[in-house]
Amino acid sequence: MHMPDSIRAFFDAERRGPDALEIAFLDDAVVKDERTRREGLAAIREWWTTARQTYQHTVMPIDMTGSGDAIAVCAVVTGRFPGSPATLTYSFTLRDRKIAELEIG
Repeated sequence: MHMPDSIRAFFDAERRGPDALEIAFLDDAVVKDERTRREGLAAIREWWTTARQTYQHTVMPIDMTGSGDAIAVCAVVTGRFPGSPATLTYSFTLRDRKIAELEIG
């Protein structure tokens, strides 16, 4: 599936490492996950790194809907957490072709 470059960079960070997050997110971006809001690239990088260490998960995008600045990606997430694997929706809001907001649910 063809995704905007910033969203592809977010999912590619799994194999490329956390530096790929700088390509994906705006400096003032927001991530909402597990009922917690993280603001700014440093907080997002910390969230991403901690989640990778804790859950040792992989993410496989399976569907994408939306267009323009509002895109939702459905993905199968497999890892060390209850209910694995789980299908989650990653709702992206883009600004200037980068991720301004991401909500995972």
